[in-house]
Amino acid sequence: MIALSASARVYLACGVTDMRKGAVGLAMLVQQSLSEDPFDGSVYAFRGRRSGLIKLIWHDGLGLCMLTKRLEQGQFHWPSATTTGRISLSPAQLVALLDGCEWRAPVPRRRPLLAG
Repeated sequence: MIALSASARVYLACGVTDMRKGAVGLAMLVQQSLSEDPFDGSVYAFRGRRSGLIKLIWHDGLGLCMLTKRLEQGQFHWPSATTTGRISLSPAQLVALLDGCEWRAPVPRRRPLLAG
């Protein structure tokens, strides 16, 4: 698995992406569609029409890396298109997404009212 620092930037490409694309094709989408630099160390996530498969790309300083994850059951929760075409996530939200969990509105933890 990839190790992310707390300050890592993670972006989801909203909408549907052609999952036949490899790392270079997805990097070109980052440049052309999202107007971002795919070599800046940020993680970019893409989902196809079938909601059980996602691809992540990032540049680790030496080369372009790609991770593909397919869920055996269920689907990845994904936003519809936005004006910018992408949304930003925290590294913790990315971990929840990769685990197949709901990352958009996590259940808030209840704070105890009394100590005893």
